[in-house]
Amino acid sequence: MKYLKIILILLMPMAFSNCSKSSSNGNMSPAPTDLTVSAAISTDNSGNVTFTATATNAVSYDYDFGNGTFQTVPTGIITYKYPSSGTYTVNVIAKSSGGQTIAKTVQVTVVSNGGPAGMTLVWSDEFNTDGAPDPSKWGYDTGTGGGGWGNNELEYYTSRSNNVNVSNGTLKITAVKENYNGSAYTSARMLSNGKFSFKYGRIEVSAKLPAGLGTWPAIWMLGNNFSTAGWPNCGEIDIMEQRGSELNKIFGTLHYPGHSGANGRGSTTIIQNSSAQFHLYALDWSAASINFSIDGNVFFTVPNDNTLPFNQNFFVILNLAMGGSFGGSVDPNFTSGTMEVDYVRVYQ
Repeated sequence: MKYLKIILILLMPMAFSNCSKSSSNGNMSPAPTDLTVSAAISTDNSGNVTFTATATNAVSYDYDFGNGTFQTVPTGIITYKYPSSGTYTVNVIAKSSGGQTIAKTVQVTVVSNGGPAGMTLVWSDEFNTDGAPDPSKWGYDTGTGGGGWGNNELEYYTSRSNNVNVSNGTLKITAVKENYNGSAYTSARMLSNGKFSFKYGRIEVSAKLPAGLGTWPAIWMLGNNFSTAGWPNCGEIDIMEQRGSELNKIFGTLHYPGHSGANGRGSTTIIQNSSAQFHLYALDWSAASINFSIDGNVFFTVPNDNTLPFNQNFFVILNLAMGGSFGGSVDPNFTSGTMEVDYVRVYQ
């Protein structure tokens, strides 16, 4: 009996020692390394961004999406929907099984249909009903206007379905080469005058532009007092203009007394695939400033004050002109061209 007791006393410390050593080795894991983070931003203005994070020895990834939202993702791959447009700094922390971490940040600029933070959608047209545009929202300027609408334009504006219609979820304004009432081309010019106008806020127009030489698509606004004050006293805001001779070069311009016609106050920017893809043309307008942007990137800012005519209600105009003082010479082989609009939204 004494012999057995001595053996047990000798063996037990060895057993505890081995157990302790094994436990210590199990908690030791290599730290994560080589963290990479990529972001694929959806082009449909849905606000969706697919993030992919990978790191050696990582078992989970903590995402800070830059807007107060956090999420742990075991695989490192997640699609997050941003509720509002903006530029966000995203921080990703990769963790090992032992709790060691490594971090990396990426910056994303997102265009989201959810609208700007702190603003409410007050008016829109999603162009989801086939046929003629909604008559409660849009009217038309028709004819040639005085001297080609003052710009020597070559088209005759109509409200016919072959010049303006809604189909498959988009508005289509089409310029056509045809002899019509003494003009060589027809097209359409839609406006919300008398139906909707607004003072200050944000307007967003998702559009795909025509490519033909001599085309002149425009998204713009005029002051409500246009019929009494006249132009340029009423003020004009050209959110987007492009001429076919300079595809992908987008003009943003203000016209008002002292800055009318070719002396407009504006700037330009170059984008990619203006005629193959939809881009978001937007204006942020307040009593303090007027900002022009494309796909969330501001390219022109003008300070606003009470000496300018941009402190009243303005209405919206969508049109596609041909030739004129801005559009220039038309390709003799031109047959038709279309400006396609996915939606128009106004937030305040």
